[in-house]
Amino acid sequence: MGNLCFGCVDQASIGVVEKWGRFHRLAEPGFQFYNPFAGEWLAGVLSTRINSLDVKIETKTKDNVFVQMHCTIQYRVIKQNADDAFYELQNPQEQIQSYVFDVVRAHVPRMTLDELFEQKGDVAQAVLEELEKVMGAYGYNIEHILMVDIVPDPAVRKAMNEINAAQRMQLASVYKGEADKILQVKKAEADAEAKYLGGVGVARQRQAITDGLRENILDFSHKVEGTSAKEVMDLIMITQYFDTIKDLGNSSKNTTVFIPHGPGHVRDIGDQIRNGLMEASSAQVNL
Repeated sequence: MGNLCFGCVDQASIGVVEKWGRFHRLAEPGFQFYNPFAGEWLAGVLSTRINSLDVKIETKTKDNVFVQMHCTIQYRVIKQNADDAFYELQNPQEQIQSYVFDVVRAHVPRMTLDELFEQKGDVAQAVLEELEKVMGAYGYNIEHILMVDIVPDPAVRKAMNEINAAQRMQLASVYKGEADKILQVKKAEADAEAKYLGGVGVARQRQAITDGLRENILDFSHKVEGTSAKEVMDLIMITQYFDTIKDLGNSSKNTTVFIPHGPGHVRDIGDQIRNGLMEASSAQVNL
C-alpha cells in the first residue's frame, strides 16, 4: 500500500502512517489519502479487537505438589497508543507470556494446593496488576485474566479422590451406625412392650380361670350337699386332665407323648395345677 495515493482502513483497526520513514499519524477506520510525494505511506495496520492468549504454566505449590495452571489473557491495543504497540514490541504475546510465568511462579509456591484452589482469583488479580503496569507502557490494555483450570499431578488427584471417598465412607458408616442403633433401641422397646402386654394377658387369663373355677366350685357345693371345695377342685382337675389327653389323641399333628398315669400321678397333677392357680391369683392381688 506504500505505492498508492489512497486506501481504506478496516473497521476495528487502526493504521500507522509514516512520513519519510518516521511515524507521522494514526489513520482511523475508513477511506484514507496518502501523499506519496510528501513521503507519506501506510506502514501497517493494527487490530483493536480483543485478543485471547492461552498460557500453560507448570509450577510447584508450598506442599511440594506439581500443578499445571491454564490461564487465559484477554488484551487489546489502545487506540491512542497504537504507535507504541506498533513500534515497541516485536512479539507482544511472548512478552505477556513471560510476565505471566514470572508472576504465577512467584505467588503459587507460597500457597498449599488447597489454598491455590480456594484463592486462584487472587493469583489472577496479581497477574492482572503486573501486566497492566508493564503492558500499558507498550500500548496494550489487559481486559481480563481467567484461571481456567488447575491440574495437579495424576497421582495427587488419585490420592485426593481416595481421601474424599474415605471421608464419605466414614461419614456413611456413622450414619449407618446411628440408624442401626435407633433400630435396635426401637426393637428392644417393642419387645419389652410386647412382653409386658403378654404378661398382662397371661395374668388376666389366669385370673379369669380362677374366677371361673371359684364360681363353679361354689355352685357345685350349693347344689350337691356334703361336698367340700377340695373335692370339687380335684374333680375339675381330673376332668381337665382327661380332656387334655383326649385332645392330644385327636390331633393329627402331635407325635407320641409319654405321660405318667395312675391315681397317685393324677393327684400330683391336680396339686400342681391348684398351686399354680393359687400363685397366679396371689400375683394378681399384689399387682
